[in-house]
Amino acid sequence: MQIKTLEDLFRHLLSDTYSAEKQLIRALPKLARAAHDPLLKEAFRSHLEETRGQLERIDNVVDSIEELKLARIKCVAMEGLIDEGDEIIEEISEGPVRDAGLIAAAQKVEHYEIAAYGTLCTLAAQLGYSKAKSLLGETLEEEKAADSKLSTIAESTVNPDAEKKTH
Repeated sequence: MQIKTLEDLFRHLLSDTYSAEKQLIRALPKLARAAHDPLLKEAFRSHLEETRGQLERIDNVVDSIEELKLARIKCVAMEGLIDEGDEIIEEISEGPVRDAGLIAAAQKVEHYEIAAYGTLCTLAAQLGYSKAKSLLGETLEEEKAADSKLSTIAESTVNPDAEKKTH
């Protein structure tokens, strides 16, 4: 895909983010199964539903912009982040230490998504896509909330339990 204009860049980044969300929808059930802590399992399950809604929201963004079509590309960054989560599942036995690793991997994903949606919001505003900016802003806030929820789970139960396992 040739990127020559800000519109082209927006299309490319939106397409990349769409791919990232599709990959995440496939990965979250595996993370939920691998988690031991009930709050963490539930966080992964609820974020799966939220991510499905975010994918629909991207479809709504596309519908709101005349002549915008997503490109068929693969988000290699998300692929790498998911691979890191898979490594944690394979290398760490079930329990609080694995859960701490899963939270770390999930927060890397959330931070990537926060950066992606923040950039998309800025570009949408610059291009005058007010409806798109609003829709993308909703997702940005959900990603920030998911990151905060993971931090709370880590700090309140998972990390203290993992520390006990290492002493």
